[in-house]
Amino acid sequence: MIAGELYDASDPQLCEMRLTARRLTREYNNSREDESEKRKEILRDLFGSIGTEITVEPSFRCDYGSNIYVGENFYMNFNCVILDVAPVTMGNNVFIAPNVQIYTATHPITAKERISGLELGKAITIGDNVWLGGNCVICPGVTIGNNAVVGAGAVVVKDCNVVVAGNPAKIIKQIDQPENISTDDP
Repeated sequence: MIAGELYDASDPQLCEMRLTARRLTREYNNSREDESEKRKEILRDLFGSIGTEITVEPSFRCDYGSNIYVGENFYMNFNCVILDVAPVTMGNNVFIAPNVQIYTATHPITAKERISGLELGKAITIGDNVWLGGNCVICPGVTIGNNAVVGAGAVVVKDCNVVVAGNPAKIIKQIDQPENISTDDP
């Protein structure tokens, strides 16, 4: 699964892991706005790793959670879904708008394999200082480089490190800025 090879999603251990993720996301989504420490604790239990500054607006859904790795200063707006059958690694200063979908899960192309119930996943990497616009979809295996912007409604099917938008996403602007951005005041 994590290695990008075919796997059986009905495996009892994987089913149990998904149930744990469902329980934790339910707890998170039902928590109150003033329970920020409780929310961080749930995310620490759910995700593979998190930075110290993280905000995830409910409602949030994921497959396993344990394959999600988040850097510092992370913000995810309402109604996002991450299908994390393979690793989803997000850098520092990542901002995710409402209704974003991040899919590592995919299925075999041939009908015979697909009908067999086997599935596979392809890792997604999102660099530092990235902004994902509302309702965008990040498809399996994509890498989004540092400082990139994905426009609202874009369907990203290829790696990018610029401003992209559309379906499928296409380059609409180059970014003229240094690779490493300091957030410290001069």
